[in-house]
Amino acid sequence: MIATIDLEEVIETIDRPWSPVDVARVNDQVVRMALFQGEYHWHRHTNEDELFYVYRGRIVIHMKGRPDVALEAGQLAVVPKGVEHRPRSPDPSFVLMFEPYALQSKGDR
Repeated sequence: MIATIDLEEVIETIDRPWSPVDVARVNDQVVRMALFQGEYHWHRHTNEDELFYVYRGRIVIHMKGRPDVALEAGQLAVVPKGVEHRPRSPDPSFVLMFEPYALQSKGDR
């Protein structure tokens, strides 16, 4: 049987910002969901692109040397590997991130 995933049920399990949970694995990729609230720290992924899909809410992704990207629910953007970035959300927002499984997101420090 193929499992179905209810994203509303996933949201109910998320109790703190910037701490992604794995939602699904596809080949060597993973779909993670996190609550974005406030600002995350500046960081980069040397070898991996990172896709952000806003499921609920709105976020801004600040990128050094590039224009900021503002995303509303239903929109997505890809931050290329090596680009230093910092997501932020003024209000609680739920975001899906599509990334290599090897990229072990640490969550907030």
